[in-house]
This record gives sequence, structure tokens and C-alpha cells, in this order.
Amino acid sequence: MLLTVSAAPAPKIEWKPIENPGGRVSRDLGMLDSERDEYATHLASQAANLVVDQKASKEALESARHMLALAFQLSPRNKRAVVVNFQLGKGLLPEKVDGVLGSQAFARLLLTRADLLEKQGGSENTSFARLFVALAAEIDPRNEDAVYASELHRLDHGPVDWNVLSGDKGKKAKEGDD
Repeated sequence: MLLTVSAAPAPKIEWKPIENPGGRVSRDLGMLDSERDEYATHLASQAANLVVDQKASKEALESARHMLALAFQLSPRNKRAVVVNFQLGKGLLPEKVDGVLGSQAFARLLLTRADLLEKQGGSENTSFARLFVALAAEIDPRNEDAVYASELHRLDHGPVDWNVLSGDKGKKAKEGDD
């Protein structure tokens, strides 16, 4: 008797690579270059793990797109972000990254950093704080502080248009679709 073992087929990944428009960050942003690169690496690692854990579901790919778009804004040449974006564009699942903060801890980190940026003031700090808060609420929707802050931002300023960050021109933001 011959037994054959077949692995489950890899999920089909439909990913239009993010056009890396380069960081829109000026020296006015209250983050050091090394800190921006570190956040970009964490964002890209979170994106990779999310896609792998959720088997490239549509929702996981959308969240990963938000994370990578923000990573590219913070550090356009971040190695992890470039690699994950390329692999997804080729239809490959990226490798899972060990030692990454869990989603709850990472959301708290983003929320704390957003609070510091808002306290520093200035339009760029405020814009990035809003992105960090929106992503924190998306990553951990059970974090009441992140959700509350994100919803207040949405009510005051409208939904975040992630498509602008990812270079997906001509698409409506998910939050704006009715």
C-alpha cells in the first residue's frame, strides 16, 4: 500500500507591489532616522507574520499593505519592507519572523509613539501620529484606547486614505466606500 502525502496548496496571493514613492518625512518629524528604520522593520515583520498566520486572506493582505505603506514612508530603503513587498508581488508567502512583538504589544507601542508625536506638535508629527493610531486600532481592535483615538481622528478629519501612501491612485479608501 502506497501512501502519498500532499501539502495543502499555497494560497494564491494577489498583490500589486507598492510603488515606493520614497519617504515623505522631513527633518520636522520627531523621530530619528534610526528610530524610523526600526519602526519600518517592525511594521514589515508584522505584515509578513500577519499574511503567513492568516494564510494570505484578503483582510490580512489589506492590513499588510497599510503596514508596508507606512514602513516605506518612514524608511523607503528598509530592507525588510522591500523584501516583503517584493515577495508578495511574486505571489510568495514571506518567511515568518521570530521575535516580533505580538499584535497587542505592537499596537500599544504604536499608540504610545503616536501620543509622543502629537505632543511634539507640528503638521508632520500630527499626520504620522494619526497613521500610527489608525494602524494600532486596526492591528488590535480590542485596544479600547487605540480604537477610541482612531475613531475621534476619523470623526474630526475623515478616514485615513491608505491608498495615497501605497501609491494606489484611483482607488477609494476602504473607509470611504459606501
